[in-house]
Amino acid sequence: MAGSRSAEIESTVEKPIGDVDSWTAVTTGEHRFGGTEWRVGPREIGHVHPWGMLDVAYLRALRDVLVQEGQTGAHHILDESGWTTFSIERPDDYDHARWLVRLSYLYHVNVLKKTPAGGEAYAAVNVESELNDLDPTDAVRSAFERHPGNAGASER
Repeated sequence: MAGSRSAEIESTVEKPIGDVDSWTAVTTGEHRFGGTEWRVGPREIGHVHPWGMLDVAYLRALRDVLVQEGQTGAHHILDESGWTTFSIERPDDYDHARWLVRLSYLYHVNVLKKTPAGGEAYAAVNVESELNDLDPTDAVRSAFERHPGNAGASER
């Protein structure tokens, strides 16, 4: 039973790896602590470990709202940072895991679009429209929109 559960988690973890890699301007690589990480420009937006631990980077205020709402948990080690940890435990967790990474992606793209190089590089991403598609709560939307440009530091 444990072997099939592990295989189920690993199979579910593979889905966001390929999905996120297909997003505009995302680069995928090996994460220094094992697993796969995604970057938008110089920013790591998140990473997933083969055993189902998904760590996602947000602006601290946005992270706080997401944790308060129960959308995700504080990071398993860096609990005072903008990082979060979500456990992918079954295939049903995929959609929410994707939602969490997409929210981070949109936040970081929104910040980078305001830079000289980012305006052109991320022009194809309609952050406002895609944020609407995610249908965040009012509190999440407020945290997303209120603090552009103050993304948390990269996880170390």
